[in-house]
Amino acid sequence: MAEMTPLTPVAEDWQRGLAVVAHPDDLEFGAAAAVARWTGQGKEFVYCLVTSGEAGIDGVTPDRARVVREEEQRASAVAVGVDVVEFLGQPDGLLEYGVPLRRELAAVIRRHRPDIVITNNFRDTWDGAYALNQADHIATGRAVLDAARDAGNWWIFPEQLTDGVEPWNRVREVWAAASPLAAHGVDVTATFDRGLASLRAHDAYLRGLGDGSFDPEEFLEGISRPAGTRLGVRYGAAFEVFPLGLH
Repeated sequence: MAEMTPLTPVAEDWQRGLAVVAHPDDLEFGAAAAVARWTGQGKEFVYCLVTSGEAGIDGVTPDRARVVREEEQRASAVAVGVDVVEFLGQPDGLLEYGVPLRRELAAVIRRHRPDIVITNNFRDTWDGAYALNQADHIATGRAVLDAARDAGNWWIFPEQLTDGVEPWNRVREVWAAASPLAAHGVDVTATFDRGLASLRAHDAYLRGLGDGSFDPEEFLEGISRPAGTRLGVRYGAAFEVFPLGLH
């Protein structure tokens, strides 16, 4: 079966990481445990949330949900060693792939100058077959991949290149977490508990899922164990890796 194909370990000889995802909680469904591993190695990491997830809790108005979800995301980030969390304020549920989103994300990349950029799965499904992905994830991931290249070009979005801002063409790779086409991964056995704590920090959001019986530990184990098996460890996080070859 394809899901049992061994994963190749991702490179870890880098220092600055940037995670750009659509919503609060996107990183916590697997990738946050990897971030905890990397901050534990002394790497720098910044989170950028394109929306504030304000449309994500049934029965809670967007104005209130925005405040709650931003607070939960900041607490979640601290649990894995991330102190810098930015929110771009784009409309939850209505993101569109295109030049405006690429422009905004290129500015983020030029500002933070990462070696590695992580984003969410932007394939049509989560499983390569039936479990459909969500439109915001698809738009964000595609725009991140393009913005990582746009950021290095003097002649794309040149209006950003003022007050000392310069192009940044040193993004080595973009990694899409939990892609059904993931061929790489990282051992998160030692940091699984911190990843779980980061997911549990999204308490209001998780309580609003389904009938309210969502079990964060059961869910996280359910996606981390198969990735771990493919790595030959207990728990893993899987990524689809896109080398950019910009330098």
